[in-house]
Amino acid sequence: MNQTWYDVFETSWGWMSAVGSDKGLRYCSLPEETPIKAVEFLANTVKGGLPEQREGAFEPFRQQIEEYFSGSRTEWDLELDLEPSTPFFRRAWDACQSIPRGETRTYRWLAEQAGNVAASRGAGQAMARNRIPIVIPCHRVIGSDGGLHGFAGPGLPLKARLLQHEHALNTQGSLMDSAAG
Repeated sequence: MNQTWYDVFETSWGWMSAVGSDKGLRYCSLPEETPIKAVEFLANTVKGGLPEQREGAFEPFRQQIEEYFSGSRTEWDLELDLEPSTPFFRRAWDACQSIPRGETRTYRWLAEQAGNVAASRGAGQAMARNRIPIVIPCHRVIGSDGGLHGFAGPGLPLKARLLQHEHALNTQGSLMDSAAG
């Protein structure tokens, strides 16, 4: 088994925490109001409890997430450790990463891209179990009715904020014209 570690760090959008391994980034939280909430999110997510803390271990990720929050980063330069996961979840996460910034896709589209058009609920479960939100942009996946559904951590207000940040949602909360698929 790979060695793992975690850290918590502050961003311009709030506190985030992450777990990494020798293979790459394994988990991260969404921005939270306090460092305690960010660590609690990870503690509730990581099976077997949190590993040893390594302060500053995620500085490259922190820098990239800040660039994303400032609007200057549109792609990630990170190794991800998505083990263990099911083949369907991996395909759904890969498909999710193909959704361009500023656009949205439906759960049905995601299921189709993951190889099972009838598995919209399964695609929703893959997004609900997304261990690396923002990097795997589950906020870009919406319901077939165009509505925002399900989002961990701080919830739907953060999903809307991320979509507004990416110019996929206007300030009135309506989806912009994009390839909603």
